[in-house]
Amino acid sequence: MAATSATSAFELQALRPALLRFALLQLRDEALAEDVVQDTLIAVLEKPDGFAGKSSLRTYVTGILKHKIVDLLRSGKREVRIDAGLDGSDDAIIDALFKPDGHTVDMPRQWGDPDATLEQKDFFRVMELCLARLPARTARIFLMREWLELETEEICKELSISSSNAWVMLYRARVQLRECLDLNWFGK
Repeated sequence: MAATSATSAFELQALRPALLRFALLQLRDEALAEDVVQDTLIAVLEKPDGFAGKSSLRTYVTGILKHKIVDLLRSGKREVRIDAGLDGSDDAIIDALFKPDGHTVDMPRQWGDPDATLEQKDFFRVMELCLARLPARTARIFLMREWLELETEEICKELSISSSNAWVMLYRARVQLRECLDLNWFGK
């Protein structure tokens, strides 16, 4: 039994950098990210029987981290920083992707089987890089909506933005992520 605990602690330590990167992408605060990752690892270590082996350890621990981040955001115990004007410079880039009639200039490539792609470890590495290239606020709102599955109303309250601003930022994030993934993952 002691060998299993040591292996688990070693495996958890190996996951720590990836967990920290994810937490930093969402929280944009190193101290908060460290705290939430630490809370996640403690939660796993305190209840070792919680991991039934139905998924990978990384998937299990990331799920716990996701819930810890949502709890932190909902608790309202953190400082909200608003960076003015970070997203305004993307308009020309986004406009260049569309024709005057609203259709895309270039049709997106077929991405293949999404389930098989998501199982590939490198996909998440590339996705992280693409998220890191987004403006901080745009990446954050995308993660809040698509990964943390927060409702638009919660996101708007957390970021002090209007729902129309939230939808514009989500649209920009999706377009830019599609382009980045198309070039760096799905491209030939």
